Amino acid sequence: MMWVKILCGLIFYRFVRRFFYEDDADLDLDSSHCDSLFAVAKRLEKVYKGCKVYVGLQIPDPDSASRQHIDIVLVTDQEAVVISVKNVSGFVSIDKDNNWVCTDANSRKTERFPNPVSETKRLVLILEEYLEQRGVALPQGYLSYKVICPNPSSSSVHSDFFPSEVITYDKLAQLKPEQRSLYSKWIKGALLSRNKKTQESFYEKLNSVLSTAPISDRLEIKGNKFILGEFVEFKGKQDDLQALRKIKRSKVSRLTVQKISMFGFVHPTVQVVYARRDYRVEGPSWSSQPEEISVRSSTEVVFQPQNSARSRKYKLSSIVSMLLSA
Repeated sequence: MMWVKILCGLIFYRFVRRFFYEDDADLDLDSSHCDSLFAVAKRLEKVYKGCKVYVGLQIPDPDSASRQHIDIVLVTDQEAVVISVKNVSGFVSIDKDNNWVCTDANSRKTERFPNPVSETKRLVLILEEYLEQRGVALPQGYLSYKVICPNPSSSSVHSDFFPSEVITYDKLAQLKPEQRSLYSKWIKGALLSRNKKTQESFYEKLNSVLSTAPISDRLEIKGNKFILGEFVEFKGKQDDLQALRKIKRSKVSRLTVQKISMFGFVHPTVQVVYARRDYRVEGPSWSSQPEEISVRSSTEVVFQPQNSARSRKYKLSSIVSMLLSA
């Protein structure tokens, strides 16, 4: 009789947890890289007042017939920088093939990957070609590159190991608003020789092109965590899926999920708030009239994270917002 009571109690607990409490099982993906991306982007926005920071660009590469991922592009009134973020930890060295080798200080486990400085330099050429194809002629040397290692536990065996293009955690923390460059000399002569009106036109065109460039889909989940990748589909009850058919990337650029919570319990339904794309203006935009859909909180978003071999499922109850590329 006691075992029957215990079994019934477990069943009741699972029932209550499934329908009233948010489920953390869907949040098992390690989003540390994306979290680092947005932390660096936020830091750059703080240092460079009035700058534009573009995260997760997917730039077409004619040579490989594919899109190349760029972590961050920083645009200020003086420069544009292609930035790769490497959340490496431990001691960093370089092998005979020019790869970075990261060795954990405790476990001595090593991880090897292509030299990010060389990889980022290659991305500069791809971005330059893309911008030229879209009518933006960059001054010589205006676009440069950096590799940012924001993890405080990363270091090199030799203090002078990191080249000038690498910004370590210490250097990132020391950046001040009055410092107008990322520890390098920029060739600005061609740009500074222009008159103010021409410069404003150039910046406006550059930011217009970057704001409409292909990007990764972005999922924001509870705990202020972000995941870049590609939205696949919704999963759930048929009536909920029928209501969510209105949300297509060709029509919707962003949605937010509003949850109702009372006394620590999550309501079995959520409000999905979205606005339709407005193609009448350039850049990311949406109409001023938001629309709402009420669906079960257990409805799932199937999302393919970047650099992951398989897709993941996230309940709407754990999602804050989702940004869809066009």
